[in-house]
Formats: sequence, structure tokens, C-alpha cells
Amino acid sequence: MAAILPPLERVRNIGIIAHIDAGKTTCTERILYYTGRTHRIGNVDDGNTVTDWMEQERERGITITAASITAEWNEHLINLIDTPGHIDFTAEVQRSLRVLDGGVVVFDAVQGVEPQSETVWRQADRYNVPRLCFINKMDRVGADFERSVGMIRERLGANPVVLQLPVGAEADFVGAVDLIEMQMITWGDQLGARRVYEDVPADMQTKAESAREDLIETVAECDDELLALFSEEKAPTHEQLRAGIRRATIGNLINPVYCGTALRNKGIQPVLDGVIDFLPSPLDVPPVIGSNPENGAAVERVADDSGPLSALVFKIVSDPYVGRLAYFRVYSGKIEAGAKVQNTTRGRRERIGRVIRMYADRREEVEEVTAGDIAATLGLKNTFTGETLSDAKQPIVLETIEFPEPVISVAVEPKTAGDQDKLGVALQKLAEEDPTFRVRADEDTGQTIISGMGELHLEVLIDRMMREFRVHANVGRPRVAYHESIRKAVEKVECRHVKQSGGRGQFAHVVLKMEPGEAGSGITFSNEIVGGVIPKEFIRPVEQGVRNAAGTGVLAGYPVTDVDITLYDGSFHDVDSSEMAFQIAGAMAFRQGVSRAQPVLLEPMMKVEVVVPEEYMGDILGELSSRRASIGGMDARPGGAQSIDAVVPLAEMFGYATVLRSRTQGRGVFSMEFAHYAQVPDLVAQVVVKGMG
Repeated sequence: MAAILPPLERVRNIGIIAHIDAGKTTCTERILYYTGRTHRIGNVDDGNTVTDWMEQERERGITITAASITAEWNEHLINLIDTPGHIDFTAEVQRSLRVLDGGVVVFDAVQGVEPQSETVWRQADRYNVPRLCFINKMDRVGADFERSVGMIRERLGANPVVLQLPVGAEADFVGAVDLIEMQMITWGDQLGARRVYEDVPADMQTKAESAREDLIETVAECDDELLALFSEEKAPTHEQLRAGIRRATIGNLINPVYCGTALRNKGIQPVLDGVIDFLPSPLDVPPVIGSNPENGAAVERVADDSGPLSALVFKIVSDPYVGRLAYFRVYSGKIEAGAKVQNTTRGRRERIGRVIRMYADRREEVEEVTAGDIAATLGLKNTFTGETLSDAKQPIVLETIEFPEPVISVAVEPKTAGDQDKLGVALQKLAEEDPTFRVRADEDTGQTIISGMGELHLEVLIDRMMREFRVHANVGRPRVAYHESIRKAVEKVECRHVKQSGGRGQFAHVVLKMEPGEAGSGITFSNEIVGGVIPKEFIRPVEQGVRNAAGTGVLAGYPVTDVDITLYDGSFHDVDSSEMAFQIAGAMAFRQGVSRAQPVLLEPMMKVEVVVPEEYMGDILGELSSRRASIGGMDARPGGAQSIDAVVPLAEMFGYATVLRSRTQGRGVFSMEFAHYAQVPDLVAQVVVKGMG
């Protein structure tokens, strides 16, 4: 029986995003409770939350995988995704934001804007996602609402608009003044289910009136209808003000700000109201733009059930009970159970199996999912993250999802022959789920090398491999994922591949030009062949040969990156030339060229923030300097703490957590995320190359 869905204007696709430990999962648990999805409130510390359902999540008290939930509030359907806060799982945030229409960004009222807050904010900027802000943990010692709002403005370059003023702070926090209705909201029971509305306290009246004027003025600057009222000195009605805030929020001109404490069950319902009132429905966002796979022409699709199908798969999960689940967002048309669809990214037909609406780890089967909605399906055997499903007669390819490259690797060796087979299955399924997880075989040692975004990322994947797939294996020490590149241009690299061994021979002749590319550009290949000196059908094999060869560098066997290759001359033989011959010639020419272009070793540099009590500053700065850190700046934090910003090579950060704990008696914390690749100093490079020999 198909569920009765509300009209599109009453659907919200939103994500909860934040720095680790800001309280995302705690907020989500309250949302589930207040919307009637659960009948008890789960707690992260107790390991009984709905969205953190994996064993690894409950043990560590962190979110690892984005969990999708459907809930109802005020006759609206909310598809909500609770995303991880730890930088190692940033891909989960990225792919969630790609398919969401709005976001709630949670901030810790003590810490304000933290490093990962900046990262997720930039990711949301990239996809133009409108956001509300929720300043959480107002009950904690050191909570500072105004400071947090100031940091949102300064560090994120945002335009925060305060819709609530906190009443009390720290242990005395009791509620908030609603600046639209000009009423105080408190919560009349321990579980926070009942809101109590009262007059604004007399001692806050002046402050509240001033804040409301600031609110109207700020919104009027972004909204013509309110500006007209403001210029005529007319006070807007509550409805007019709400409408103006909604238009400005959807236009990404402002970010409404709420406050509360999710753990103490205060402040969540107003945020839910804000999601309904101010964040966009699928009808409020611009039509999705894709391309026609046959001719490359731009194609536009509006959110309409009756239109041709266009949907994006944003997540693959290997569910131990039901099998391979593909999460998707429908942009136009509908997806029906049992229907045949076209995977336009791969040019293959697929059959939709069961269609499932997700409630974290629970699920409800439905007959169809229509435009603007998010769900999952079983049965897609050859569809992966970032691929498009569409109508075969009206095909479209939607923009895929770009993911960062992994920066850390470990070697994995199965203990028995039986484990070897299980290891292959496990790694395949984990790689399908996680686009930032890479698997390769080391040609020299025969070891399986797995790569990921950080130590925690690999630790979780190895734990899952052993628990879920029962693989017994020896795991090596983490290794840095170095890259290789070049320092100078080589104008001419000529290579002939000629082989005569009786019968038909092999002949290929290529001439390349090689130049250092822009940082982060990877391998770019250009074809400047004129006059057919190399036939068109052999161009792609040359490029394939180049890219295959780039997987193994000449210094220490690390992948080569940031190189521009131009194929501009060569020759062929009518009989002996083949695709294979040109692929081999392309690979040989690339290796020769890299050897002549002053090859250089690159290492991943990490943006690190360390927060320590002031008395340990000297010690910690010295420790960072010994790890080749470049100190960027320092900032005072509440409670006599200092924050240190630095850029440090990843190779120097192994074991830092233990050192920091011992140097600060457990009071120091740090976070890090990938910044960029940089050249390894010559002395260090010699050690790395020698270690690979």
C-alpha cells in the first residue's frame, strides 16, 4: 500500500551538519521524539540512538555514516539526514549536501565556529544550500550566544539573523525570546514536549525590541517587499516578516539563528518550525540542470511527478539483512517498484526492486517515490554513488559528486586462503559504499593496500571488515599516501614501440609534451594531432596508457599527479598498429618524460587546530615545530584556553593524540583536515624513497 504523501510544497529535504561533538545526533534524536517517530529519547553516551545504529558508532559515540530519516511535522514531510562531524567522514557530508534542499547547522555555544564547521559551511556554499543556524549547548559553562553569532559572521562570511534571544545562560538557561512573536518560550516538562508562551520579561523588553528592529532592518535590506514597508516606516505583520525571512533565506542572503540545549530538551520545536517556515521545498529550488548523454546539450528538469524520470544515486549501503541498498533523490518523474530505468552514466538498463522509505536502520516498503523525495531501493546491481537514473527515451546525466583523494594507507594480509576470498568480497562491498576508500595491489610485495581519509576512517573500515565480513587479517602500520609530480617542462618525449615476432607485429610511435600542471589538477591529457598522423581510434589508447603509467611513479612508485600531457605527433603502420601497441607506447613515453622532468615527491599537508590551556602553550608550540609545522595564528578561547592554527605534514601527525594528552594532562584537544599537497623537503624525500627501496 503506497503511503499518501503531501504535496511538494509541504516536503523538506534537510541535513543536520556540524563540527564533531556540536550535538547533531542529540538534536536528531529530539526531532524524532517530538515528531512522533520514536517514543523515547536516545542518548549518544548510552549508545542507544536511532541514527547512530552501527556498532562502531555506538562504541565511539560519533556518527560515521549519514543516516536518512523521514518524519512529519505540522502536516509537512521532512526527509532528514544526520551527517558525521569528523573530518575523516567528510564524504558523507558532501554527498548528502548534493541532494538536500536545506540544512540546519549546529554550533557549540562555548566553542562557536570550529574547523569542521567551516568545512561543512563551504561544502554547503558549493551546492548553494540555504541554512538555519542552531546554537546548541546554551546550558554549558562558558556558553556565549553573542560571541557565537559574531564568529558565524566573521569566520564564515555569513549573514546571521537572530530570531531568538536566550533567556538566562549556562545553568540558568530556561528558554528564549521569539523576536517575531515577541513572546518568551519556556518548556513546561522535563522531556521538553510542552512549550509555554509568556510575556517578554521586563528586564529584557528593551533588548528584545532593539533586536527585533535589527532583525527587520537586516531582512529588509535583502527583501524588496519588506524594504518598501520599512521605507514607509510601517511595521510588518508577523506573517509579512516571516515571508520576508523565508524569501531571504531561500535566496541564501541570510541565515536565521536559533538557540537552545538539545540535551536538556529545550529549543528543538522552534527549529522544526523554522525548517517548515524558512527552508525551501523542492519547488523553491531552481530546476536541476544536466546534459544529454547523446549530444552533450544542457537539459533542465523541474520538480514534477508527470515529467520524465531523473534521479541521482548518492549512497550505496551493503545492508546485512536485505542486501545492496541504493539511496537516491528523485528530481523529476517517479520511481516505481519493479520498473525498468536507464543508468545514463553507464549506458545500462537497470530494474528497480523494492522501494523503501528509510527510518535510519528501520524501513517501510512503498510502491513509488515521486519528484522531490528521497528514498532507497534494492535491486540495482551496476549503479554506484553519483550516477544518474533516467527515462531511456528522454535521457539526462546529472552532475556527479566529486570526492577528495585519500591521504593515508595501510597494508592488509589475510591469514588464511579462506580469508583471502572473504577479504576480496569485503573490500569490494566497502569500496562500493565509500567513494573515498581505495583498494590496490602492491605489485612488488603482493600486499593489498587500502587507503582512506585518516586513521579513524581506516580503523572503522578494518573493524567493519573483521566484524561484518569475519575476515581474519594482519594489518600493517598506517602509511602516508604520497604523490609524485614534476618540476620542469619537457618539450619532446618520443617513443617507438616496435615488436616483430613472426606473423603480425606491433608498431606505435608517439611524441608527447609534458608540463607541470596546477595543484590538484591530476593528469590532464590534450590531443593536438593534425593531419591524421595518428588515427583517431588510437588516441584514446595513448591516453589510457598515460593514465595507467601515472599510477606508479619513478621515484618511489607513488601515483603521479598535476601533470599536463599533450600528444602532438607520431606515426602508425597500416598493418602492425593496434590499440594495445599505442597504449604501451603512451605508457613508455610518460615514464621517460617524468624521469627527465625533475620528478619530485609530494606529501599531504593537514590543517590542524590545537586547543590547549594557556599554561601549556610553550610546550605545545615547541612540539608542533618539531613536527615541521607552519604556525598560522593563535586565538583566545573561553576558560583560559588558546587555539593554535597550523599546517603540518600528515607524516608527522601519527601518534600526536597520545603526545598531546600526556603533555596537557588530558586537557588538550586537536582536529585536523586535509589542506593540500606540498613538495617534500629533499632530506625527508631521500628517507621516504630509501624506505620504499
